[in-house]
Amino acid sequence: MVKAYSRTQIFLHWAVALLILFNLIFSDAMTALWRQIEHTGPTPTTTGAWVHIFVGVAVLGLVAWRLALRVTRGAPHVPAGTHALLKFAGDAGHIALYALMIALPGTGLFAFFGGFETLGDLHGGVLKALLWALIALHVGAAFYHHLVLKDGLLNRMRKSG
Repeated sequence: MVKAYSRTQIFLHWAVALLILFNLIFSDAMTALWRQIEHTGPTPTTTGAWVHIFVGVAVLGLVAWRLALRVTRGAPHVPAGTHALLKFAGDAGHIALYALMIALPGTGLFAFFGGFETLGDLHGGVLKALLWALIALHVGAAFYHHLVLKDGLLNRMRKSG
């Protein structure tokens, strides 16, 4: 049984979180570029658009690394006494987050480089909104564990064991 996340797993968690937050906050360059392409056709991209693409590709690569570590090394169990419904919600939330961390860069890349407008709409619309919602739930759940349940769950992403 794994008692704590490794330093690498913790680093990847926070690196991916920061990169995703960056792309969510500064996605306007891609939105503007996509609208321009829709109206006037392809033109040289702006620096902001390439940064958005690079960060998305980095997220995809780091998430693949995270998943490989999770499969090979495992993850610590939830604290003893955690209600089964909370464990189920946590597992479902993590699966949904991983799915979105793969789906968002994937749809963005196929939309931009493949010209799939529907995927672009999905990427910048529904998937982006779902990711914001899951991030809010994830952070809220972490603080609920830390401040209300006081079960030490949040410490798993602060220090390795």
